[in-house]
Amino acid sequence: MSDSTTTRAHAGTASSPRALKMAPDLPRRPFDLRRWFFATGWRHIVGVIMVLYSVFPLLYVLSASLNPRGTLTGSNQLFSAIGLDAYARLLNDPDQPFAAWFGNTLLIAGVTAVCSVFLGALAAYSFSRMRFKGRRMGLMSVVLVQMFPQLLAVVAIFMVMSTISDIFPAIGLNTHIGLIMVYLGGALGVNTYLMYGFFNTVPTDIDEAAKIDGASHARIFFTIILRLVAPILAVVALLSFISTTNEFVVASILLIDPEKQTLAVGLYKLVSNPNYADWSAFSAGAVLAALPVMALFLFLQKYIVGGLTAGAVK
Repeated sequence: MSDSTTTRAHAGTASSPRALKMAPDLPRRPFDLRRWFFATGWRHIVGVIMVLYSVFPLLYVLSASLNPRGTLTGSNQLFSAIGLDAYARLLNDPDQPFAAWFGNTLLIAGVTAVCSVFLGALAAYSFSRMRFKGRRMGLMSVVLVQMFPQLLAVVAIFMVMSTISDIFPAIGLNTHIGLIMVYLGGALGVNTYLMYGFFNTVPTDIDEAAKIDGASHARIFFTIILRLVAPILAVVALLSFISTTNEFVVASILLIDPEKQTLAVGLYKLVSNPNYADWSAFSAGAVLAALPVMALFLFLQKYIVGGLTAGAVK
């Protein structure tokens, strides 16, 4: 047997599983706390700090809502006093129509979210799939309009809605339809630009194959494209619902009657007067207002996470 053959035989024997199993264990390196901290330990510390930073405001609001004294001074010590008096005052006080505020918020936020998704998807599909004169300028215009602060348009919005009230009272000032129309106009630009990027990730070959089979633009949009871009639709719906629920400036100007106001406007009245501010009831209302947002987020979470991952590999 030649030397090379002998070497290969010894190499094959040494690399076999049995040989590896019989090989003596290498001595383990002693645990070094310093090396572990710089490699992994600092990440645990950063994670704990971020969790505490995020959870503390929530715990403080929950503690304030359970404080029966109704002052922030008594809420400095978390959960020092626990009671449901604030929730009872909030739900049973006839001067504070909390149920109406809650229902108005769900109605306005829900309709605004659905309509924002539909209108934004139509606009994004048009900019993504069709070529027409002024396409690029129109896309840039809807983005630039969003750069201006919302406060600049408050006076103009009030004057326009006041004028519309004289002609069509049903969609003018102090109406939910008028407020929804204002929200749809304000969110159309950013939603269109957000969806436009995702629509471009869908191959146009799908559209061309559908056209060869005789499908129209409407059929392609409703039966094919909307299913492929479902993740971005869920993201836009969630963001629209959250922003509408928290919006205060426009709602406080357009909605005058207390029964027609939203949660953000109604709850602000509880603390608008520093001498009679009921912070416990305000905190209780904030906790209840967060429940629908949390439920919607948990419902759409699987679509959001899965959709973002799927969109990354298209």
